[in-house]
Amino acid sequence: MTGAGSLTGLVGFAHVLRRAGVGCGPERVQAFLRAAGFVDLSSRSAVYWAGRVTLCGEPDDLARYDAAFAAWFGGVEPRVPRRAGVRASSVAALGDGQLREGRSRRLAVAASDAEVLRRKDIASLSPGERAHLRELLAQLRPVPPVRRGLRRRPARRGGVDPRRTFKAMLASGEPTRPRYRQRTARARKVVLLVDVSGSMKPYADALLRFAHVVARRMPVEVFTLGTRSTRVTRQLRHRDPEQALAAAARAVPDFEGGTRLGETVRAFLDRWGQRGAARRAVVVVFSDGWERGDPALLGEQVARLKRLAHKVIWVNPHAGKDGYAPVQSGIVAALPHLDRLLAGHSLDTLRRLLEEVGRA
Repeated sequence: MTGAGSLTGLVGFAHVLRRAGVGCGPERVQAFLRAAGFVDLSSRSAVYWAGRVTLCGEPDDLARYDAAFAAWFGGVEPRVPRRAGVRASSVAALGDGQLREGRSRRLAVAASDAEVLRRKDIASLSPGERAHLRELLAQLRPVPPVRRGLRRRPARRGGVDPRRTFKAMLASGEPTRPRYRQRTARARKVVLLVDVSGSMKPYADALLRFAHVVARRMPVEVFTLGTRSTRVTRQLRHRDPEQALAAAARAVPDFEGGTRLGETVRAFLDRWGQRGAARRAVVVVFSDGWERGDPALLGEQVARLKRLAHKVIWVNPHAGKDGYAPVQSGIVAALPHLDRLLAGHSLDTLRRLLEEVGRA
């Protein structure tokens, strides 16, 4: 079912329902989106009842709700309800051109809202905007970076393949055109280190949802950083984002705690990175750089990480704001060993991060 399978359909349905005369304000729409997070969006019945119990406030709303639901999720243009003061002849006078114009106007407004949301700072979003952001994050399609593999495959160009060329000569009994081969391309590993300390609280949920999308579509390892380092790759591979985030929250004991980046990066390198997780990988660190420990230790560990990894990218949510300067102790210590320092405060900056990782 196309309409019920997307949160975009849910937000659009709420707009259409309001135009039909149902008084569903922002609070009811937010309640609807929260309820939709607990049901199977592929089930038409589940979406119907999630909307009916949250969006309808009086008995007169039920008939309008049923008509709008059937029209919206059935792919038919919603009819204007007959209300007091509205003559049937006026309703009948609405032509196909007006209906198409109204629908185009709604689509344009929805597109404009999404465009604004893509550039808005995640920390300043309202609950309704955060629900819409989750939907937009789920639509990301990350492409993994690639590296040359050890194996070779037949190709039209490249180096000469002596074995295949010699076999062709034996088969024909005379000199023949050379055969060629090329190295295969393999996906390069990606490692995400997400700071979940108190100073990163406004961004932690969105960044873990971003990590969930990446973990579902490319070979990646995800770790959280706080007062300790915790591997959450297995939890974030769950298909449902809410269950994945809940499992990660249970696995991480130091959410919204202090920040000891130097110690946690060293723990990551000692336990996982040095043993292969970070070797020739693209490592992305999500942190604002506030360090309560020794900044010199962080600088040493990021330099050690740089020697192991193919590329080290630091994503700071504050780097995209006007007047930002990298003066935090952690950023100052790590900056000489980074390949890139990027912003990560909005959906657009996260998209650009994916492009940067894909080109690595």
